[in-house]
Amino acid sequence: QVQLVESGGGLVQPGGSLRLSCAASRFTSDYYAIGWFRQAPGKEREGVSAIAISSGDSSTVYADSVKGRFTISRDDAKNTVYLQMNSLKPEDTAVYYCATSRITKEQMELLRLWALSRGGYDYWGQGTQVTVSS
Repeated sequence: QVQLVESGGGLVQPGGSLRLSCAASRFTSDYYAIGWFRQAPGKEREGVSAIAISSGDSSTVYADSVKGRFTISRDDAKNTVYLQMNSLKPEDTAVYYCATSRITKEQMELLRLWALSRGGYDYWGQGTQVTVSS
């Protein structure tokens, strides 16, 4: 069992920035992935970004809607993945969730094909609210 805790959400003006954190209780696999998802009221949960990690290597993927504005990164010593969100827009308003799953080497190589889909993950955090409004 893996516990995930998101933090860093809040209220920010359009054009502003926030950094979300996803702290994991542990990662027990040589290969694993962490994804960031968001869900706005009345909408489906959508994938925002994901990172696949193995010792000494990583791979990332972004949704088109956030490319160039959001950056996913990790701190292995803290078992934490971050989502730096810049140039925020009102349409970025949502509850943001992180999720994780053990993966294979092949899944890491094909990250872009599956990592922004909800079904690829076994463990989810409770979410953190991000509101972009003036």
